[in-house]
Amino acid sequence: MIEQLRMTVLSENTAGRPDLLAEHGLAFWIEADGRHILFDTGQGFVLAHNAKTLGVDLGATDVLVLSHGHFDHTGGMLVARESFRQTTAYLHPLALQSKFGKRAEGAGVAVGSPISDMDTIRSHLRDVVLTEAPTQLFEGVWLTGQIPRSNDFEDTGGPFYLDKACSMPDPLLDDQAMYVQTPKGLVVFLGCAHAGVVNTVEYIAELTGAEHLHAVLGGMHLIRASEERMARTVEALARRDVKILGPAHCTGQAATLRLWQEFPGQCIACVAGTSVEFA
Repeated sequence: MIEQLRMTVLSENTAGRPDLLAEHGLAFWIEADGRHILFDTGQGFVLAHNAKTLGVDLGATDVLVLSHGHFDHTGGMLVARESFRQTTAYLHPLALQSKFGKRAEGAGVAVGSPISDMDTIRSHLRDVVLTEAPTQLFEGVWLTGQIPRSNDFEDTGGPFYLDKACSMPDPLLDDQAMYVQTPKGLVVFLGCAHAGVVNTVEYIAELTGAEHLHAVLGGMHLIRASEERMARTVEALARRDVKILGPAHCTGQAATLRLWQEFPGQCIACVAGTSVEFA
C-alpha cells in the first residue's frame, strides 16, 4: 500500500503553463512513498526542460517504466540517458522491436524506439527487467505486463505494423499499464492503452480483485473509436466507479470531450505541468 502518491505530467501534447513545452508524447513523474518512477519519457524534446522547470531531478529516478515501444514514449531514454545510471528499467520483451505506422497514402514510417537493442539500453541503466507477466516494482506498485485482449470491440487504435511495407500488423503486445494501491483505491497509469482501456481496467480488476478504481490517467487511444467502443468504454469506467479520469495524449479530442460530459466533475486536464496528489 502506498500512503503518499503524487503524479506530475512532464510531457504531453499540451502544456498548461507558459514556461513549459508541449510535444506529441507522454511522460509522468510519480512519487510513491519517497520512491521516484518515470512512467514513459515522451519523444525527448521537452523532458529535460520541463523537468528542470518543474523542479524534478531525473537523476533521482529509481524506476523507469516503458508502457510500450513507440517513439513518443521512449525517445527521452536517449536524451536523458546520463540521468538513468542508477535506474532500473521495466519493459516488455517486445518493446524494442521495429514498429511502423501507415500514412494516409499507404507509406510506412518508423514509429519505434530510437534505441532498438537491449544491450544499448542495459549500458545506460543499472538494470533492466522484462515484464511479460504482472510484475511488482515494489510494495503497492505493479505493472500489468502483457494485457489479454478479451473483448471484440477494442483494437490497437491505429494502423500499426511490424514492417515498413505494412504487411504484418503489429498487435502491440508490449502495451502495459501501471497500477498503484492506495488507501483510496487503485490508481491506474496508461501509456496509450493499445490493448484497450476496457481490457486494461478489467484485467487489473481481475489481478487485484478490486471492484472499483479510484483513478485512471493517461493515453486511451480513442481517437478513432466507434460509437460502440466509446459507449462500452464509458460503461466500463462507470461500472468500476472511477472517481478521477485524466484522459491525455492519444485519447483524441472528441473522446476527451465525451468523457468530460459523461463524468462531470470527475475529469482533470492531464497536460504538461499538471500535478495531482492521491494521498
